[in-house]
Amino acid sequence: MDKILENFKKLAIREKKESLMVGVIAGGISSEREVSLETGRGIYKSLLAMGYNTVFIDLKDDFINKLKSINLAFIALHGKYGEDGTVQGLLELLKISYTGSGVMSSAMAMDKTFSKKIFKYEKINTPSFIEVSSYSDSNLNKVDEEIKKRIIYPVIIKPNRGGSTIGVSIVYDKSELSLGIKTAFNFDSKILIEKYIYGQLLTVSIIADKPFTLPIIEIKPKSGFYDYKSKYTKGLTEYIVPAKLEKNISEEITNLALKSHRSLDCWGISRVDFILGDDKKIYVLEVNTIPGMTPTSLVPKAAGAAGISFDLLVEIVLNFASLKV
Repeated sequence: MDKILENFKKLAIREKKESLMVGVIAGGISSEREVSLETGRGIYKSLLAMGYNTVFIDLKDDFINKLKSINLAFIALHGKYGEDGTVQGLLELLKISYTGSGVMSSAMAMDKTFSKKIFKYEKINTPSFIEVSSYSDSNLNKVDEEIKKRIIYPVIIKPNRGGSTIGVSIVYDKSELSLGIKTAFNFDSKILIEKYIYGQLLTVSIIADKPFTLPIIEIKPKSGFYDYKSKYTKGLTEYIVPAKLEKNISEEITNLALKSHRSLDCWGISRVDFILGDDKKIYVLEVNTIPGMTPTSLVPKAAGAAGISFDLLVEIVLNFASLKV
């Protein structure tokens, strides 16, 4: 760990500091706007404190002219128009380098059903699922039959391209199915119905160009469900870092995190979420290409456990964006 930290003390970006104008891009128009603003403000303050020329850009109203004033973008957006490759494509057209994964990998990771198909191809274990692109009460029986045939209750229903557990429901039987589907459809035009796995919720954060995994975190929400409130309200979730796991399990999860990261061609930073099931199987849930950086967020917690301060974490992520120029 000391050797890795020593490498991060020699970040190449520090030599370019004076020639850079960094734009922290946050906010946006997705359902995760408020979380994104909090993430962005923390990053913005950190960069200013470290002496970087920095401007805060809310990707909501007249932002194009502000983008043209920067030459390096720190993307702190969450959800649609942020994590899905659209902003990344815009920045490439403007010839502005940016943090995190590229257009295609951002789009693949954001689309939960698409990324799960890649996991299955790569023989990465993921919970059974079906996708639903249209729904009315008249085909409730058909969806129920598909669940019983391919998944088995309970299931978790999610917007296909969403985050922060917004629009997500746990459904235990057919009587709850219609409401769960309609709730998810409020946030996306396609939804994912996935087998609900009982077990330990774990996450692995990955940083740098030669992917380096941070300590595994176990997430224990006091409510039993890691929903929006549990994620962003201090004190409602216990985080154990490093997670107390058997060495062979820990190594397997770390290797699976790297394999998942690489399977979607991620870059710079990602966070891979897992369930260690009561059946002792490891399930990959999803890969986040722009993980949160708020005071309660998981990547800063993992970095802290590895001896990496928040400021250094921000600078590491920025450094590997500059390498893409």
